[in-house]
Amino acid sequence: MFSVLLKNLSILKKFLLINLIFFTIIGLFTFLYLKNVQPNLIKKKSSNHIEIINNTIDNLNRLEVKFIEEDIRKFLFSTRFLFQNLDRVIFFDNELNLVGDTDTLDLDPRSFSKRLDLVELEVLSDEKTKEIIETKNIDIGNDNTVSLKDILFNYAGSKNYGIPFTFTQDEFKKFKLTTIKNVMKDDNNVGYIAISENANDVKAAINERKTFIIRTAIAVGMVIIIFSFVLNRYFLKPIKNLVSYTKTIKDKNLKGGNIDSLKLRNDELGLLSNSLDDMTLELQKRISHAENFSTDLVHEIRNPLASLKSASEILHDTNDIDQRIKLINILSHDVQRIERLITDYSQMLKDEVALSKEKTKKLDIEPIIKSVVDDFNNIYKVKRGIDISYKNDGKNNYFINGIENRIEQIIANLLDNAISFSEDNKNIVVKVSKKNNKEINIDVLDEGQGFKEKDTNKIFKRFYSNRPDKFGQHSGLGLNIVKNLVDLHNGSIKATNRIDKKGARMEVILPTV
Repeated sequence: MFSVLLKNLSILKKFLLINLIFFTIIGLFTFLYLKNVQPNLIKKKSSNHIEIINNTIDNLNRLEVKFIEEDIRKFLFSTRFLFQNLDRVIFFDNELNLVGDTDTLDLDPRSFSKRLDLVELEVLSDEKTKEIIETKNIDIGNDNTVSLKDILFNYAGSKNYGIPFTFTQDEFKKFKLTTIKNVMKDDNNVGYIAISENANDVKAAINERKTFIIRTAIAVGMVIIIFSFVLNRYFLKPIKNLVSYTKTIKDKNLKGGNIDSLKLRNDELGLLSNSLDDMTLELQKRISHAENFSTDLVHEIRNPLASLKSASEILHDTNDIDQRIKLINILSHDVQRIERLITDYSQMLKDEVALSKEKTKKLDIEPIIKSVVDDFNNIYKVKRGIDISYKNDGKNNYFINGIENRIEQIIANLLDNAISFSEDNKNIVVKVSKKNNKEINIDVLDEGQGFKEKDTNKIFKRFYSNRPDKFGQHSGLGLNIVKNLVDLHNGSIKATNRIDKKGARMEVILPTV
């Protein structure tokens, strides 16, 4: 039940509830401690009283002192050292008559102010300030006030001989502790001894503990309140804003969320806000990219499909052999085009997934480029007589932070594009050079037709349609893939016509390590 309750509460409420529970438990133990500390302190003083009474009884029996006023007076004067640390010691005979009082004999400078003739009329405080610590089956009645004589009378009537009785008296600025015990001689009760001591130190100790606990509780409560405010103001509210921001993204309400203030923080929440915002922007970019790409793909497929439909309808209605052959070539061309589009589109999706998992590392691109050039030479030198050469500026260590197979893909796509625009028996050059030790240039030079476009940046767009005769072999995605991969490596790419001769130049610029 408690776990279910916690699950449904906010972090702040959970924090306050848990603190309240611990605070209550600690308060309960504190209450029990305070409840027991006073009896323990009183019991300690009472034990001292009992020890003194027992020693006094031993001396009385040893000296054979009778419980009459004259003998007790002599005994008190001769053994005053026994009571020098006590406030008052009172002796009663078996008939509860007063026979001795250290207060009247001035045996201790801390004497009571009450006179001897008032002893029997001495009354304890009312019920609110009176506490009977140990009754020992003594019936003190239902009256709100009780005198020392009444307590003696009840104690004597209880016949609990040999068992001391202790009670406290809490008056204004005065806390007294009194212990009574009977005196036995030859198995007969001969009198009673009462020891009374000022126990303000017990009250002070208890009040001191109470004050300390109250102050501590107030301090802890204030700390909890302040911490709760700080927790809510600087942590929980920002987290709520982040949650609200994610909900607006989920609901596609791009204007509904704003975490710009959180992004300025220099702590973990600031880092989380920036990461969440970057992730959101990247996600929106990917969604937009996917939507645009799908739209472009549908548009590109629609054109060859329309051509297929028209060619198939004409083919069905014509009997001219030459016309039929021409239409069949168109059909084949359009089928290749659609197939290539779907294949490259699928490959692009796979590449995007792979790119999200791949990590860059320090690598030398020269052996990578040489390997790709050698592979293309082995194919196209024999097939079409095209010679692909590699050159560099004589420097070593062309290091970048990159992904090896993606560098291979960049070079391969550029060479594939150059070959598609080149005639048989032509030359293609791949040249690598360093620029100010900060950038590495990769130039792919061909001897094809060059670019007719004034704005060559458009050739990097998806499905750009200015293609050579073998149109069905190309999807128009190759250079767009190259552009994306170069951007992934924090580089740039541009296309220009060659100055020295006819042909095109593709220049890739990558930052060095």
